[in-house]
Amino acid sequence: MNPDLTLADEAVSALDVSLRVEVMDLMLELQDAFDTSFLFISHDLSNARYLAEHADGRLGVMYLGELVELGDAEEVLRNPQHPIRRC
Repeated sequence: MNPDLTLADEAVSALDVSLRVEVMDLMLELQDAFDTSFLFISHDLSNARYLAEHADGRLGVMYLGELVELGDAEEVLRNPQHPIRRC
């Protein structure tokens, strides 16, 4: 089907920790092989950071259905801008 974008909603959350990196690495390989993009949705910031850093991607933070932060993964995680993340 060769999609331009693949939505991955909590794609690794149910996996054992030992398998998560393997699956995320496979997603990165597929991204390169098919020249596609992933929208990776996760409540686990370490998983989101891993993919964003290894894919030269960005990290977005949502709160109550609104995108409240977007940028370089390390900057977003190091310097939270939304009040809920500064607690």
